[in-house]
Amino acid sequence: MKNWRSCLKSDPIDWLLEENNPSVRYRTLIDVLDKDENNIEVKDSKEKIMVDGIVPKILNKQRVEGYWETAENYYIRTKYKGTVWQFIVLAELYANGRDERIQNTCEFILENSQDNSSGAFAYYKGGRGGDHNKVLSCLTGNMLWSLIRFEYLEDPRVQKGIYWIVKYQRFDDGIKIAPEGWPYIIGSKKGEACWGTHTCHMGVVKNLKALTEIAQNKRSDGVKEIINKAAEYLFNHHIYKQSHNLGTAAKQEWTQFGFPLMWKIDALEVLDILTKLGYKDDRMLDAINLVIDKQNENGRWILEKTFNGRMQANIEQKGKESKWITLFALRVLRRFYS
Repeated sequence: MKNWRSCLKSDPIDWLLEENNPSVRYRTLIDVLDKDENNIEVKDSKEKIMVDGIVPKILNKQRVEGYWETAENYYIRTKYKGTVWQFIVLAELYANGRDERIQNTCEFILENSQDNSSGAFAYYKGGRGGDHNKVLSCLTGNMLWSLIRFEYLEDPRVQKGIYWIVKYQRFDDGIKIAPEGWPYIIGSKKGEACWGTHTCHMGVVKNLKALTEIAQNKRSDGVKEIINKAAEYLFNHHIYKQSHNLGTAAKQEWTQFGFPLMWKIDALEVLDILTKLGYKDDRMLDAINLVIDKQNENGRWILEKTFNGRMQANIEQKGKESKWITLFALRVLRRFYS
């Protein structure tokens, strides 16, 4: 097996360690250079995340109750400036889950978006909690992943959400008739798209991402089973292709790398999740080679898609070298070829 460094056209590590992006520096020290959380450089970078760069810019616009913009429009009308989107971005940037402002948002999300009867998360508020008939699979995965990253794993409400994934996550690869009953047929066209005759690829990825965030020794047998099923589903698609026509990308945008992805996905994110789980399946190779081919002569990767201009704070610049994409690419290659 080749050495992961031999895949690089040049070494970008010193660039990733620059102090102008403390989140990337923090994860480069850990994910690429094998430093542990007690290392002085790691501690320093982690502390700076909350005082330098994007995280404080986002938190400075937060309302004291833990939301952004308006409390009731946390998902749709304030897309991508609303609360759920800032929640995802802050988790992606490794903000400190023990910070009171982050905890306020965790509680806001649980009180307003989580469907109390099922544990899933909804894009509209119902009576108490999220609307039972407006839950989304990808949103559930994103919210649980963020909550787990912010150290809410042991909270009974988060455990209830995890159980929802175990109970309802599907892996149908195109069937004639969609399953009956809630939540598979919710009634709207949006619901049909999310819960119809083909499993939502985004839902699979975001829910797998959430389950991957659970420490190995805390994964139930049900969680382990869903992880295995989700991985096999993605392998059958060679990560980003049509399973019944492996010569064609299922969606061309899945071959374009972006950050943050919010509810969307791409091949790099899927590889990041699968390699974190320790998978090295040959059916990942098409996507691995896609990653390798996208680097430039500096051994860096370009930000190909972005929500800049629509978020509370812009992150990097489309068409330019991206520290985030480069970090993800390096840790994917390192895990796969180690």
